[in-house]
Formats: sequence, structure tokens, C-alpha cells
Amino acid sequence: MAAPMEKILVIGSGGAGKSTFARQLGKYLRIDVVHLDALYWKPDWVESSKEEWASTINHVVRRDAWIMDGNYSGTLAPRIDASDTIIFLDLPRVVCTWRVLKRSLQYRNATRPDMAPGCNERLDLNFLRWVWSYPSRSRPKVLALLKEHGADKQIVHLRTRTQVRKFLANASGCPYC
Repeated sequence: MAAPMEKILVIGSGGAGKSTFARQLGKYLRIDVVHLDALYWKPDWVESSKEEWASTINHVVRRDAWIMDGNYSGTLAPRIDASDTIIFLDLPRVVCTWRVLKRSLQYRNATRPDMAPGCNERLDLNFLRWVWSYPSRSRPKVLALLKEHGADKQIVHLRTRTQVRKFLANASGCPYC
């Protein structure tokens, strides 16, 4: 039997479905979801200072239970350390890129539910490049951090949409899913 999940970190490429996954898992487990994008960004895409961001993360990880979605590599190691479970949504780059494009159309001139107020959806070439190059540039760093900081953690590595659906169905307790 798997260990209880109370402090869950959801990471992965842009477009991997982190926020949607975290919301669904939070509903099933009845744990508050923390969307890092909503905490990091201020209206009109103004970034938090490094000091403010570190303080925010320190405050959030001290809670009794949470599901936290987002990457933010500068604070990934302490978030891994504070977690009992890390869920790595490691979906193919084509899926992630398609989802980013679809999301940009869906929320055009609007703010996503997992984003800070006043940060309307935007898409630029740099973000698309980051999503496309995630498997070769960011993924190895994430895997190294998981190896270095995650030895005593429950790590769930989901590589396909089917694996994601099955994991959520299991978490929901649905015997027919």
C-alpha cells in the first residue's frame, strides 16, 4: 500500500496538465491546491522579487497539507524536500505544445483560473521554445534533483495521458474508472 499523500508536488513541462491534474487530485483527496503561477505573478505579469518568492514558498511548505503545481526551478529543491510525494507529468513534447497552443486560444484575452489576477493568457516564441526543448534541457535537471532530494519520497512518474487518467481514477476511489 502506498504511503499517505499530504504534501504533493506536481511538476512537468508547460502544457503537461499540472494545474488541471492538481485541481482534480485536490478534489479527490480534499487537499488545498496551491498554483505557484498565481502566487509568483502580480498583475500585468510583474514578477515577485527573489526574497518575496523565497518567503512565499517557505510559508506555503510549512502548511500541514497541500498540492502544489508549478516548476520554478530556483525553489524546486526545497519544495521536493518538503514534499512527501512528487508527481512528475512527463508527457511527450508534442502533447504539451498542442495543449499550450489550445490553452492560448481558450483563454485569449482572459486570465486562467490557476493564474494571478490581471495576467491574461499570453503566448510567445520563447515559451514555445521552452516547452519544445523541455525534454532535452529541463527534464534532465529535474530528474537529477529528484534523485538528489527525493530518495525518501514517493515519486510518481507519469509519461502518458493514459497513465495520468489511471492515476486520477485510482485517487478518486472510483471502482469503475
